[in-house]
Amino acid sequence: MAQKTSEKGLAGAGAPVVTEPGRVRNVVLVGHSGSGKTTLVEALLAATGTIPRAGGVADGTTVTDHDPAAVRQQRSVALACAPLLHGDVKINLLDTPGFADFVGELRAGLRAADAALFVVSAVDGVDDSTVALWEECAAVGMPRAVAITRLDHPRADYEQALQDCQEAFGDNVLPVFQPMLGDDGQSVAGLLGLVTLRVLDYSEGYPPVAREAEPQHLNPIADDRNTLIEGIIAESEDETLMDRYVGGELISTEALIPDLEKAVARGNFYPVIPVCAYTAVGLDALLDLLVSGFPSPLEHDLPVVTGVDGSPRSPLTCDPSGPLVAEVVRTTIDRHVGRVSLVRVFSGTLRPDLTLHVSGHGMAGRGHPDHDADERVAHVYCPLGAQLREVPQAIAGDICAITKSGSAETGDTLSGRDDPLLMAPWTMPEPLLPIAVVARSRSDEDALAKNLARLVAGDPTLRLERNPETHQQVLWTMGESHADVVLDRLRSGGVELDTEPVKVALRETFGSTAKGHGRHVKQSGGHGQYAVCDIEIEPLPRGEGFVFVDKVVGGAVPHNYIPSVEKGVRAQLEKGIVAGYPVVDLKVTLYDGKAHSVDSSDAAFQTAGALALRAAAEQGSVTLLEPVDEIEVRVPEMFVGAVMSDLSGRRGRPMGSESGGTGEASTVRAEVPAIELVRYVVELRALTSGTGTFTRRYVRHEPMPPHLAEAARKEHAAAR
Repeated sequence: MAQKTSEKGLAGAGAPVVTEPGRVRNVVLVGHSGSGKTTLVEALLAATGTIPRAGGVADGTTVTDHDPAAVRQQRSVALACAPLLHGDVKINLLDTPGFADFVGELRAGLRAADAALFVVSAVDGVDDSTVALWEECAAVGMPRAVAITRLDHPRADYEQALQDCQEAFGDNVLPVFQPMLGDDGQSVAGLLGLVTLRVLDYSEGYPPVAREAEPQHLNPIADDRNTLIEGIIAESEDETLMDRYVGGELISTEALIPDLEKAVARGNFYPVIPVCAYTAVGLDALLDLLVSGFPSPLEHDLPVVTGVDGSPRSPLTCDPSGPLVAEVVRTTIDRHVGRVSLVRVFSGTLRPDLTLHVSGHGMAGRGHPDHDADERVAHVYCPLGAQLREVPQAIAGDICAITKSGSAETGDTLSGRDDPLLMAPWTMPEPLLPIAVVARSRSDEDALAKNLARLVAGDPTLRLERNPETHQQVLWTMGESHADVVLDRLRSGGVELDTEPVKVALRETFGSTAKGHGRHVKQSGGHGQYAVCDIEIEPLPRGEGFVFVDKVVGGAVPHNYIPSVEKGVRAQLEKGIVAGYPVVDLKVTLYDGKAHSVDSSDAAFQTAGALALRAAAEQGSVTLLEPVDEIEVRVPEMFVGAVMSDLSGRRGRPMGSESGGTGEASTVRAEVPAIELVRYVVELRALTSGTGTFTRRYVRHEPMPPHLAEAARKEHAAAR
């Protein structure tokens, strides 16, 4: 995989600009936190001269850790784009967070990329979350390679890390280079190419000195080289190659490398390269692989596109001259620039001073209402982390940034104004950890609302809910880390806020028949108030709602005041009776009452109706109802028992389980009270080493156990 040096296809100075889609590589870096993704990106940028020197994660000086929340927490929390040039090819590196809470940023990176580089630490190996990501890439046929990093660490074990990768990812994960130790017998000073049989010597620094391997280097790698060659030949389109190899013919390097590159680009073969960011070992070999092995946008299937109304359209092609179709994959708010949209161009060419149609139909139901607007793009930028470098255009296959869009949100489609189009949205997990936020003072309420709207527009894994029953403003997040970052961003925006315990929307109902007498009589000079009514309460089956029946005879309650009684009863139902929750599923029958020819009024009978309902509650048994959700938990088979036991402790009722096949997750279904699920996403991850996921849907309300109902009543009384 030799480095190309031609400058054909490049334009501009400073920021890299390509004019041909074939000279673009979009690569997303995937791996668990601490595997070295951001450090590797910094090293590649420095090695190619994109930045003068590599920054550090610990001190927040890296290109990709431009988010203040990331700097404060010393970890990557957002997708970042870092383009560089290797020869005449522009490589857009998409650095993703390694925490499960930021899976939305990862999914955005997968959407924008054409291939994935899995970064595995030689110290920590492969964890279960990385395996799940590998399977996710496999499901969509994304080409992959593996970089084993941190070779300079005292506890680094390259051979063990390689074995972990092969056991976790499959047989076609094979090394194409072998680390070579330096004179001290411990540090990695070079690489030996298993195909080329050439040594890359980094003992004098970067770039390395290349030379032919000496005879003593060949015997130790013979088995690995044979396995690699057999793997390449097995994926070759030349059916005679295997017969020639088995027959003892020496297959030339020139014949093997094209087949290796094709197999990698098709996603059938997954090369492993050892690299060390701090010593620069393997950086050039990795860059060559990204350019020669990974596919260009021309070779990658594009998302389905329709008209804004859902009408079918012809499949997209990665053609700079085709109709403009691009997608916002991330949205950030810069205090100086305003809204910054990271955009992947799939078709056509995005130029400054172009009027676009923004179709916001991709994230409906996620706190992103449908919207359509025409907007003019003033400038197009090549992003390098937070740094924006203006460029004359961004062609199909490239990634760019635009600023100051008034309506574009993450997941929106950008297309030509004359032919608006809509791309099929990418799948996103549901946020399942709620946090209730409240402005510290009335003066902070407007700032809180504005900042919440900005955050939700940029983060499709964040959902804002204003619960009409609990009167809380609830942010649904992916987990504790995600919640911490969201709160950090709100506070850094100048908002003074507090959090409070999340309330579950309980309800009340009557457990038995009861009667209530409501008497509202007042006389304090002038016009008085007089209304008396008698009602009977009957509980209804769950979900039947509210029924009001008039059985007054003889005009005891004048006909024009009967709706007033019903209105008063309904108002009291909404306020609650014993614990402040809405009352549901009951039949109220008005059967008697009294009126005064002068002092009776609509307001008086509304008050009497409410008093009658409260009086009935004192006689009858009022039951608290709690919502029950049906959940579906997906975990590796080894955790099924622990999950089912935990669900039983949450008053859950198991509904069955399905065992997954070899290497696949098992599914556990159960009905669980919603009050037991407020922090379940956090506790499930702790129980399953970060591998468990679940979905939930509301089923019904059921009576609470008496001891919990009594606690809820006392809590309501204390709050009053």
